[in-house]
Amino acid sequence: MKNQENRWRTTPALWEKLKPIAHRMRYEPTQAEKTLWQRLRKHQVRGLSFRRQFCIGQFIVDFYCARVKLAIEVDGDIHQYQPEKDALRQEFLSGLGIRVMRFPNTIVLLEIDKVIQQIENSVSRTI
Repeated sequence: MKNQENRWRTTPALWEKLKPIAHRMRYEPTQAEKTLWQRLRKHQVRGLSFRRQFCIGQFIVDFYCARVKLAIEVDGDIHQYQPEKDALRQEFLSGLGIRVMRFPNTIVLLEIDKVIQQIENSVSRTI
């Protein structure tokens, strides 16, 4: 398990490059990311702890819960233009046993209760 866990750790050199990007993304979130964070933070979903803009290998995921190995991505319009990049990220995370849930910005903003319900349903099978 530890060997698998080390596989996804961000190297110190890469962390120095990703740190300012993650920091900016954390403090300049999209409206959809803000909305979802208000519902994920402080253990509001099944008592789970989520981190935002979390580095896994060379990727930064919007939200991550280590306990259930769940990454949540909030997809803006840019994602329709980068399917190859998203597929690579998905393959990398899945290879580490991390489940990824993706939600478009509009769904997060217009149907946040349904988004939270889907997350709760997904993690309830894991806990």
